Amino acid sequence: MGNSESTLMNNILTRSALLDFGIQCGLFAIAAVLKTEKFYDLAGSGTFIFLALQSLRWGGHYYLRQKIQTGLVAAWGCRLGLYLFSRVMAAGQDRRFNKVRDNPKVFFFYWTVQAVWVFATLLPTLILNAESKDQVIGIRDYVGWGMWVVGFLMETVADRQKSVFRADPENAGNFITSGLWSICRHPNYFGEILLWTGLFISSSSVMSGRQYISALSPMFVWFLLSRVSGVPILERQGMRKWGNDPRYLEYVKKVPVLFPFFGGK
Repeated sequence: MGNSESTLMNNILTRSALLDFGIQCGLFAIAAVLKTEKFYDLAGSGTFIFLALQSLRWGGHYYLRQKIQTGLVAAWGCRLGLYLFSRVMAAGQDRRFNKVRDNPKVFFFYWTVQAVWVFATLLPTLILNAESKDQVIGIRDYVGWGMWVVGFLMETVADRQKSVFRADPENAGNFITSGLWSICRHPNYFGEILLWTGLFISSSSVMSGRQYISALSPMFVWFLLSRVSGVPILERQGMRKWGNDPRYLEYVKKVPVLFPFFGGK
C-alpha cells in the first residue's frame, strides 16, 4: 500500500471512529436528559448504516464489491434496528436498562460500549470501502456473501418465530423450543455471528498486511454476544424463571447454547 493510499485509509478510519463516538455521545446526552433507552438499539444500527455509506463516499471508488458489502450492512441495520425499536416500544422499556437509565455514569458506559461495538464490527467494511485497489469477484466473496445470507435469514426467522410464539396467549410464561430454537438456544445470535464472519471473509479479498487485524470483527461479535451482553444475561434470566421446570432443564441439557449440533451445555 502506497503512502497516499495508507493516508486515505487512516483518514477514513479516524473520521469514522470520531463520527461514531460523537454520535453515541450526542445521543447519550439526549437519552440521559429524557431518561430513556428506547432509541438505544436504533441509534446503534443507524450508525452502522451511516458509517458504511459515508465510508463508501469518502473512498470514492464504488467498486461492485464495496457497493454489495455496504448494501448488506444497510439491509442488516434496517432490519435489526426497526425490529428492536418496535419491540422496545411495544414493551415500554428494555429490561437491560432497569438499573441503568437513572445512573448517568453507567448509562454513558453502555453508549460507549455501543460505539466500540459499531466501530469494531464495521472495521472490515470500513477498510474495504477505503481500499483503492480492486480484485475480480471470486470464491471468497461468494462464500462470505453466502454466509451473510444464511446468517441474516437465520436471525430474521428466529426473531419472527419468537415474536409469534410470545404473541400467542397460550404460550404465556413458557419458553420456545420449536423451529430454529430447537437446534440451539440462541439462533438469532448465531446468525449474527455468521453474517459478520461472512462480511469479513468477503472483505478480505482485497486485504493485505495489517488490514487482516479486522478479523477482530467477528471475534468481537462472538465475544460480546456469548460472554457479555447476550447469552449470559438471557441464560441467567432463563434459569431464574424456569430453573425448577424439568422440561427447561432437559432443553438446556440437550440443545446447544449457540452453535447448532455441537452438544448441550
